[in-house]
Amino acid sequence: MKYFPAISSTLSPPALAQLVLEKYGGSQNLTCETLRLGVNHTYLIKDAATKYVLRVYTYNWRTEEEVLAEVELLNTLKTNQVGVSYPIPDKEGQYLQRIAACEGERFAVLFSFAEGEIVRNPTEKDCYHLGLEMAKMHQVTNAYSINRKNYDAENLVAWALEKLETKFDSSLEEMKFIKKALAEISSQFEQADRNQLRFGAIHLDVWADNLKIAEGSKITMFDFDNCGNGGLFLDIAYSLMLLFRGEPDKVLFEKKRNRFYEGYESILKISEEEKRLVPYGSLAIWLHYSGVHAQRFDDFTNPFFNEGFLKYWINTVKVWLSFHDVEI
Repeated sequence: MKYFPAISSTLSPPALAQLVLEKYGGSQNLTCETLRLGVNHTYLIKDAATKYVLRVYTYNWRTEEEVLAEVELLNTLKTNQVGVSYPIPDKEGQYLQRIAACEGERFAVLFSFAEGEIVRNPTEKDCYHLGLEMAKMHQVTNAYSINRKNYDAENLVAWALEKLETKFDSSLEEMKFIKKALAEISSQFEQADRNQLRFGAIHLDVWADNLKIAEGSKITMFDFDNCGNGGLFLDIAYSLMLLFRGEPDKVLFEKKRNRFYEGYESILKISEEEKRLVPYGSLAIWLHYSGVHAQRFDDFTNPFFNEGFLKYWINTVKVWLSFHDVEI
C-alpha cells in the first residue's frame, strides 16, 4: 500500500517505550505516555524506579546539527552544575535517535526528568532563585557560542512579520503595530551601548511552563528547543514579562522583579543598559513567537490562531509596554 503524505504524525507511545528499552535498556515494566503534543511531542518514560522525558522533534523542525548543538549546550550546563534537564546517552553513547515516521525522518532525545512542580505564580523567594539560576546559566554561556540561530531584531521580529504576512492582511491594526515595533526594536538594539551588553548562548523561553520548582525553591529549567545566540538580556527580559503577565498585582510584581534581580546579581551584575532594554527585548521575543504560530499553523496552532487571537496577543504585550511607559 502506498501511504498518503503527512505533515506530522503522532507516534505510538507503546512503540516509543520499546524503542527506549532497546536503545537505553531498563525494566520490562517501562511505559510511555503522552505529555504534550505541541511544537514538538514529549512523552513521559517511566518504570517503578525512574522517570525520563522523551522529546520527539517535529519533522523538519530542527536539523541534526541544531539538535546536537542543544545537546552540547545542556551537557556544558550540567557539567557546570546549572539546574537543567539534561540529555541521556544510549547504550552506545549516542544522544540522537532517528525515527522513520510516515512524514519522514524525525529525531528524538531522552532527557532527565525535572523534579518539582510547574508554578504559574511563583513566590518572591521562587523569583530570587530563578534569577540566581539564570545567572548561573549566563555565567557559563556568556561569550559562549553554539551552532544555532543568532537572535537579533532581524531574526526575531522581521522573520516573524514575514511569516505573519502569509496569514493576515497588512491593513490590520495589529500588523501595523508589529511593523512599527520592528522599527523601534531595530533602533533600540542598534543604538544600545554594546560595551554594557553581554552576548552568548541563550535559552529564549524561560517561563513557568519551561521550569519546575522543587522544595526549597530549587529551579530546574528545560525545553531549550529555541536556544541560540544573542544578548543575555533577552532571557532576563522574557522571564520578567511572563512574571508580569502571571501576577495581577503589579505592586507585588515589582517586588518579585526586585527579588529576581537580587538573585541574579548575587552572582552577575546586570548593567543599566541591559535593564533599559528589558521591555524591547521581551517585545521582540513575544513577536517572534507569533511568527512561530504562523509558521506552525498546519500542525500546531490551527485550533486558536486567528485575528481574535492576534488581537489578544498584541494587547497583552501593549499592557507590558505601558507599564514601562513605552509607546509604539
